[in-house]
Amino acid sequence: MSEKNDGANRDATKRSARERLQAERERQKTRDKRRRTLIVASAVVGVLALATVVGVIAANTGKDSSAKGGPVVAPSGATGKDALAIQTGKPEAKSTLTVWEDVRCPACKAFEDNYRETVHELEAKGLLKVDYHLVTLIDGNMGGSGSLKGANAAACAQDAGKFSEYHDVLFQNQPQEVDDAYGKNAKLLELAGKVEGLDTPEFRACVEDGTHNSWVGKSHEAFRAGKFRGTPTVLLNGKDIFSDQANQLTPQKLKEQVEAAGGVVKPSPSASATPGSGGKNGTEASPSASRAGSGGSSGTASNRSSAGSSNGTPQG
Repeated sequence: MSEKNDGANRDATKRSARERLQAERERQKTRDKRRRTLIVASAVVGVLALATVVGVIAANTGKDSSAKGGPVVAPSGATGKDALAIQTGKPEAKSTLTVWEDVRCPACKAFEDNYRETVHELEAKGLLKVDYHLVTLIDGNMGGSGSLKGANAAACAQDAGKFSEYHDVLFQNQPQEVDDAYGKNAKLLELAGKVEGLDTPEFRACVEDGTHNSWVGKSHEAFRAGKFRGTPTVLLNGKDIFSDQANQLTPQKLKEQVEAAGGVVKPSPSASATPGSGGKNGTEASPSASRAGSGGSSGTASNRSSAGSSNGTPQG
């Protein structure tokens, strides 16, 4: 009886061992299957990520090329090589400011906000003319069409003789860089209402039809061919005003250089000195010292701003 029990126990032990082994094999199969599933899933995610990147690149490339379709129609009075510049100021002005900018570019807005008053003052005096070149850098970097459509609308404003006013309105009301508000014609037409006499059927048709889209595309091609560092790129008589980080051209310095080139003669300190204020104190209180002091203060603020514009330009 005892032998029978021992045999039964041995058989039970063998069955239990086989069952445990079989169970372990099943668990291993399950683990292997799960691992293969994870590997395949990871590979699929990687392929999708790559496809997304390629898609973004293709989309941005498509946006650049979309501006090139159709005939190139330059706006009225466009000037320069291939008629790619819109000029403001008097043609006979001695100094020329060349500006490459994007209506969506925040660094361009910083430049406009800091230099606008000085530029308009010098234009009004007949001392400075400005050649504006419009590009679509932000559309390519961020997606959307606001750079293209905004530039086209600005060119339409040039047709109406209202470029300078509308150009200023676009930068004064510029949306956040990631907000493609200028990609909507309704927004561009709404802003036209801020410029007296601009919102006409002709202007609306020009904006909605994208009349100057191909011209804007050609301007952007010229920008890329010029290998400029970014937007804004601003040249005074051919020299980049932001190239020297240690001594950038502030609005005050711009004014002084343009006035000097235009032959503006500044009154000598002695001519405006107050009678009886001679001696050391009178010399130190001369108008030229006062101008230099105010210029230095203004230059400090402007340097911070223009340095910021320069550093921001590769993004936009």
